[in-house]
Amino acid sequence: MPTLTVRNLEEDVVRRLCIRAAEHGRSAEAEHREILRSALLGPQQAADRQRAADRLAEFRRRTAGRGSPSAADLLEQSRTERMQALTGPGKDA
Repeated sequence: MPTLTVRNLEEDVVRRLCIRAAEHGRSAEAEHREILRSALLGPQQAADRQRAADRLAEFRRRTAGRGSPSAADLLEQSRTERMQALTGPGKDA
């Protein structure tokens, strides 16, 4: 894979790159690659994101009103089951 070296960047630009990378859980180099990829392939990625958003909206429309438990309820149930597995049934922590 080719290598690209960028020289003579202002300190503020490098600092902002590092902050943005940390916010996304990536290295500065990985963030730099993602910025370039987005800038150069942006319209295709935007179309892909729109298709994904459309599919998600359709899924939500089809599954609306099914009475699925909330994420908070599922998390609480999972925690309770793990606690019971660790302490045994009938014991409260």
